[in-house]
Amino acid sequence: METIGFIGTGHLGYPIAENLLKAGYTLRIYNRTREKALPLEQLGAILVGSPEETAVKGGIVLSLVADDKALEAIATDTLVQALGEGGIHVSMSTVSPDISRELSAGHAKHGVLFVGAPVFARPEAATAKAGNSVISGPAKAKERIRPLLEAGFARNIFDLGEDAGSANVLKLIGNFMIAGALELMAEAFALAEKNGVDPREAYEMLTTTLFSGPIFRNYGAMILDRKFTGNPSFSAELGLKDMDLVLQTARKSHTPMPLANLVQNRLTTILAKDIHDADWTALASGALEDAGLTV
Repeated sequence: METIGFIGTGHLGYPIAENLLKAGYTLRIYNRTREKALPLEQLGAILVGSPEETAVKGGIVLSLVADDKALEAIATDTLVQALGEGGIHVSMSTVSPDISRELSAGHAKHGVLFVGAPVFARPEAATAKAGNSVISGPAKAKERIRPLLEAGFARNIFDLGEDAGSANVLKLIGNFMIAGALELMAEAFALAEKNGVDPREAYEMLTTTLFSGPIFRNYGAMILDRKFTGNPSFSAELGLKDMDLVLQTARKSHTPMPLANLVQNRLTTILAKDIHDADWTALASGALEDAGLTV
């Protein structure tokens, strides 16, 4: 199997890298905090000191970093030149559609193909290879990277065509819908509790019948258990970043999104309270507190 570059072994990147190593790929890994990637050496990973050192001429580099700024910091001309003609950069990050389009155009000048491939999965789903991937970019690059996505985390892969930014649009839509579901469930469970109905009974009835999808089952349980803080796998800070990107994209396309404004404010409130170990599910605490309930 070929050697793959991998940049970013955070909460989500780590299990994906681990799965690829277990599948037999050799990974050249760069993580800003080297210590977090050290356990992967035992599986055969090669840790390197810079993003460009992950690249093999004509090879593939996967990156999964926090935001637009972090992606720009690693996707330099140095990295692109190290990949060289025929190389592929796969961005699995949740970033703005604009940055993906800009990087795609910049990479193409050096003969490097860029694919947007954001991840739909929490870390535990990535570990189980039960996640979903949306991809957009050049067809030949997407075909080449499919086995990596499947080996790394993806049960399903959805192709959105050639525009590098399209996958990021859909990723933002998905995260907005999850955030909206969190608000919806928090308000619904608060209404149940305030009117003498056991929220857990409401949860069981609704999530085994009308709302049986994994978002309602999994996140609904977290809301009921008030699992809002402590070692978040997706932080409130990252959730706010995503809602900012949703609204930025909405403004540019003149798309009113009042619910996105509400959940953005919920997440802003969490950070304003200096709760830095909050999962983004903590946005649900706003509806509960508004109803006078204990969080």
